[in-house]
Amino acid sequence: MLSALASVRLHFLRACDSVHAGLLCASNKLPGKTFLKPHTICHMMTSLDGRLHPSCWSKSPDGALADWSALYAQVQDALGGDAWIVGRVTMAEMTKAGPHAPATSTSTRRPHHFAAPDAKFYAIALDRDGKLHFDGSLIDGGHVVVLLGSNVSDNHLAELAGDGVSYIVADDQEMSLLPLLEVLRRELGIERLLLEGGAKINGAFFAAGLVDEFSLLVAPALDGRLQSQSIVEFGELGLSDKVRLKLTSSETLAHGTVHLRYSVS
Repeated sequence: MLSALASVRLHFLRACDSVHAGLLCASNKLPGKTFLKPHTICHMMTSLDGRLHPSCWSKSPDGALADWSALYAQVQDALGGDAWIVGRVTMAEMTKAGPHAPATSTSTRRPHHFAAPDAKFYAIALDRDGKLHFDGSLIDGGHVVVLLGSNVSDNHLAELAGDGVSYIVADDQEMSLLPLLEVLRRELGIERLLLEGGAKINGAFFAAGLVDEFSLLVAPALDGRLQSQSIVEFGELGLSDKVRLKLTSSETLAHGTVHLRYSVS
């Protein structure tokens, strides 16, 4: 799980994270078919006006960003996920490695390669174009798994495998999400997945019907900027006809925060 310090950093980075809206190619709501994907919980922290970027939030006598992020990490632990998933920009700030030759001589395998199929926890990144690089197989204690578009090169796959990183190559370049989630559950045993942004990734998951729960920490702060990114975004069409939320619990926490949980249908 993320440390409190890592959680603070992650909240700053989510505001920059974006993934092509075409990620949404598969729906979890096709009639007559049951999908064996992980139970997916979107877990986020927001200001009172629904904004994503904590560096632009107002101050509060109740607490500071470090306090709220520490609570976020505590709730994250309590949710009991087997993995978290983020976008490329967020993961890029957790690994500073650049392109390099494979650390070891390995054969390239498609559609997937699992270096640690029995890991206790996984750190997953969506990286359609294969721009992420690593110098090891762990991020914040989780074994790294990268989800890639079909056009990724064999050289990049060899680099990832040589660094001990697992990967799954999608059948299409737009990266249909549902088949990827099914592989995560079937091959790695991931039963509970924590979706942690950014906004466009969250929106794609919600629109595809892939989110089962929404866990939201609301901090006592406002952003107020006209163009400030929200915690969930889905293009011009939005999500008005795609999701329904039902409140399942509401809890007041320390430092002025409120934890809201919703079932999603």
